[in-house]
Amino acid sequence: MPIRRPRDADAGADPLDAAQADRVRAVLALGGVPQDDLQDGLQQVRLRLVERRARGEEPPRDVGAWAVVVASNLAVDWHRTRHRQERVSERLTRLSAPDDRVQDGTENSLQALAVAEGLDALPAAQRQVLVLRYYADLTVPQIAEHLGIPLGTVKSRLYAAAKLLRDRLHVEEAV
Repeated sequence: MPIRRPRDADAGADPLDAAQADRVRAVLALGGVPQDDLQDGLQQVRLRLVERRARGEEPPRDVGAWAVVVASNLAVDWHRTRHRQERVSERLTRLSAPDDRVQDGTENSLQALAVAEGLDALPAAQRQVLVLRYYADLTVPQIAEHLGIPLGTVKSRLYAAAKLLRDRLHVEEAV
C-alpha cells in the first residue's frame, strides 16, 4: 500500500490561468524571444511563482501583472545574449514562409516586420517599458512598482521609446 503524503491543495495547480499565460507568451514574443523558446519562457515564469510559494512568500497582489514583468525581464535577458542580426534573420525567414493564418496579405506582414525591427532597435530598458505599457497593458504606476524604478523614469523611457519607434517607422514609410 503506497504511503500518502499530505500535499498543498494548490501544489499541482497551474499558477497562471490561460489568459495570463497568453499575455506572458505575447510579452516574450514582443521582447524578441523566438517562437521556439516561448514555452520555455512561460515555464520559467511559472517556476518563479512556484518558487515564491515554496519559500513561503506572499503571492503577488496582481499575479498577471507580476507574470508579465517577469516575462519582460526574461525577454531582456534573452535579448542581451543574442546578436541583433540573428533575430532579424529569423523573423524574415518566418515571414517569408507561407502562413495560413495571415489573411491580410503582405502589407500587414511588412508592417509587423517593421514594428518588430523597430522594437529590436530600441535599447532594452526602453523596449521593456514600451512592451509592458502597450502590449501587456500595465499602467505607468504598475510598471514603476514592478520594475522598482521611479515613475518619472518609466515616463521618460516610454517617451523616448515611442519617439524612436515613430521616427524609425516614419523613415521606413518614406522609402
